Amino acid sequence: MNAWLEKALCDVAADATALRTVFPAVGRRVGRTVADTARVELLKAAPGAAAEMPGLYRYGDAAEKRAVLHALSVVDIGDTGVELVADALRTNDTRLVAAAMGEYAATHLDAPAYRHGVLKCVFMGIPLAAVAGLDRRTDEELLRMLRDFAAERTAAGREVPADLRTLLNEQDG
Repeated sequence: MNAWLEKALCDVAADATALRTVFPAVGRRVGRTVADTARVELLKAAPGAAAEMPGLYRYGDAAEKRAVLHALSVVDIGDTGVELVADALRTNDTRLVAAAMGEYAATHLDAPAYRHGVLKCVFMGIPLAAVAGLDRRTDEELLRMLRDFAAERTAAGREVPADLRTLLNEQDG
């Protein structure tokens, strides 16, 4: 493990407010390819991470926001994370939208918000494999919305994403 990350993990374990300093530095210190994983590990190591996560999301860049969204499923933040997911779903950043639709969203979003997130993923070309909970959260209203989307794409002469066709065929079959 990177020596800087080891020290950062110790620092945040002792004082969660250290996240404010180390979180933005992660990409430079451990490399961008493992930055999400490192940031999630930092959040898991900090006993008070739940209180820090809204600020880290609000003031973070896209990579920091994405890591906070990934961490929602492993850090007990309660219903506070719903606001962060809602914010991410208002963006046009596919990485944030995909991260927002993880297990936290599948567990905490109400049915209309979850449906909106799934439809946004389909509309933005995000693979449905990125959406947690489809097997247990798909209901008739979501299927109707997805069928309507597919019909509109077909009527416009546009391709329907293969994973959407598969989902609809499984549900209709």
